[in-house]
Amino acid sequence: MSSDQLAIHLRGVDKVFSVYDRPHHRLFESLLGTRWRTWHRKFHALHDIDLDVRRGETVGLIGRNGAGKSTLLQVICGILTPTRGKVEVHGRIAALLELGAGFNAEFSGRENVFLNGTVLGLSRAEIEARFDTIAAFADIGQFIDQPVKTYSSGMYIRLAFAVAIHVEPDILVIDEALSVGDEAFQRKCFARIEQIRAGGATVLFVSHGVSTVSQLCDRVVLLDAGEALAIGPPKPVISRYHKLLYAAPEQAAAIRAEIRREFESGMTEAIAGVEQRADGSTDDVDDEETASGYFDPGLVPKTIQYGGRGAHIQSLRIETRDGRMVNVLRGGAHYIYRYRVRFDQAAALVRFGMMIRTVTGLELGGCSSEVHPRGLDLVSAGSEVDVAFGFRCVLSPGTYFLNAGVLGRIDVDEVFLERLVDAAMFRVMPDPERRATGFVDLDFEPAVEFAVLNPQR
Repeated sequence: MSSDQLAIHLRGVDKVFSVYDRPHHRLFESLLGTRWRTWHRKFHALHDIDLDVRRGETVGLIGRNGAGKSTLLQVICGILTPTRGKVEVHGRIAALLELGAGFNAEFSGRENVFLNGTVLGLSRAEIEARFDTIAAFADIGQFIDQPVKTYSSGMYIRLAFAVAIHVEPDILVIDEALSVGDEAFQRKCFARIEQIRAGGATVLFVSHGVSTVSQLCDRVVLLDAGEALAIGPPKPVISRYHKLLYAAPEQAAAIRAEIRREFESGMTEAIAGVEQRADGSTDDVDDEETASGYFDPGLVPKTIQYGGRGAHIQSLRIETRDGRMVNVLRGGAHYIYRYRVRFDQAAALVRFGMMIRTVTGLELGGCSSEVHPRGLDLVSAGSEVDVAFGFRCVLSPGTYFLNAGVLGRIDVDEVFLERLVDAAMFRVMPDPERRATGFVDLDFEPAVEFAVLNPQR
C-alpha cells in the first residue's frame, strides 16, 4: 500500500520501560551507572507491533488491562518515543487521551478553550470561529466564564471533550473518552464522531465496550502483553478477545498461541469472510409448512468455546412452537431457543443465559434464567438440565448469532462454567411489507392525515 493511502504506519515498534524497585535506585543508577550492578528491570510494554491504518478507516484497540493499548496510542501521538521501530503519522492528530490535561484551573472555561485549542494546533482565528459551537456542545451555560476550578468533574470533562472534538483532525485518537457525561451527552459525542468519520478522518480508539467497537470500527486490533495477537474485522477478533478474557489462567498461554497462529495464517480474515457473507437472497416461503421458518444446513457458525469448568452445553437449536427445528425465521413469529447442559461436576447457584448479536457483534438482547434470585442452589454431578428461552422474532431481515452460557459460583465469584460465543446462527426472512427500520421492530403505529387549515377571514 502506498504511503499516500496511509494515515498511520508502524513497523517493528517496541516500547521498553525501566522499572525500579525503590525510588532511590533511579538516583543510584544515574550516579553510578550499571557497570557493576543493574538497578532496574525491563518491562516490555509493546513488542514488535506492525500496523497500517488507511486514511478514513476506523480502527479499535481492545485487550485486557495492561495489554499496552494506551501506550500504543501515546507512541502514535508522539507523547512517547518508541524504543525501537518506525512510526509514521500523516496528518493532524487530535488526541482524546488525558482530557483537560492542558487546562489551567485558575482560568475561566472561555480562556481554557483558547488555551487548549492552541495546544491542539488551532489558530486564534480558528478558535474564535468555532467557539460558539464548542460552548454549545459542552452545554455548561454561564459557567463558561467561571474558573474551571469551580466546575464539577462532569462539566470539566465535557468542556475538554468539546474542545478536542472540534479540532477537525485528519486523525482522531480516543482513549476511553466515550464514557464521559450522561447518556444524552454520550450520544452527542457519538454523533460528532460519526460526522468526523463521514468527513474522511481516520479514527483510532481504545474501548472496553465491545459493542461500541463493533458499531464504529472497520477493523480491530487485539493486544495482549504488548503484542498484537490479531488484526481483522470486528466480529472474529472480538470473539477471540472474549475467549482470552474469560479463560482460566492455566489456559491463557495456549489460547494466546492459538489466536496468534490463526492471525499469522490469515485465518481471522477467512473466518470473517464466512461470518459476514452478504444476505441479499430472497426466501421462497409459499409452502404452508415453512411459513413460520425452515432449516438451512448451510448456516453454520464458527463457535468459540471457553469456560470448561464441569459444564457442557449441547443440542442447541431454535424450534417453532410445534417443535420443528428452524434457523430461517419469519419476522413476528414466536420461537424457542433450546439447549441442554450436562454437569460433570457439582455446581452451586447455577444460572443459564443467552444473547443475540448482529454480524458485527452488536448485542441486541439477551436473557438469564433464574429459578429464584440466586439461581439453582445445587446441581449434582451427572445431572442434565434442559434450558429454553421463548421469544418473538422482532428483528429486521438479516443474519444473527446466538450465544449460550452457564454461570455458577466458584468460591465467592460467579464465573462461566461454560460459554459458547456464536453457538448458533439464524437468518430472518425478507418481508416486503415491513415498515419498521433499524434492527428491531417496535410495533410502531404510524398515522398520517391532512391538516385542516382555518379558512382566511
